Order: sequence, then C-alpha cells, then structure tokens
Amino acid sequence: MKKEYDFSKTKRGIDNVVLEEFRQWSDESDRGYQTIMNEALREYLGRSFHPVDETASREILREELTKDRRLTFLG
Repeated sequence: MKKEYDFSKTKRGIDNVVLEEFRQWSDESDRGYQTIMNEALREYLGRSFHPVDETASREILREELTKDRRLTFLG
C-alpha cells in the first residue's frame, strides 16, 4: 500500500440526496449508513444474506394483505 493516494481527480459515485437519505436512516436506526446502503444494494440484487425472521415475515404479510382490499379485515 502507498503511504499517500491522490484523490484529486476522483468523482463521488453517489449523489448527496441519496447519501443524506441513508444518513437520516442511519441516525434513526443507530446503524451505519454504509451498512444500510450495502443491505439495500444486496436486496436490490436479490442477494440478501439475512434470513427472514418472524418480525419481517409479519411485516411482509401485512403489506401484501393490505394490497388486496378484500383481505384487509385479517390485519
């Protein structure tokens, strides 16, 4: 590894609006914004390594059931 790197010609790959949103989520959840970004990218890619726990399962079911108005009485 070099002792110094020249970053003067680099460009940020993510815009400030996106970074601010993830930083806000980070503040609300007490988790690092880069960790949250990584999880979002994994989910987007369909490669989430986190098993679905009971809480997540219930949330998913509620979201899906409320999409179908005929089933909202179950929630």
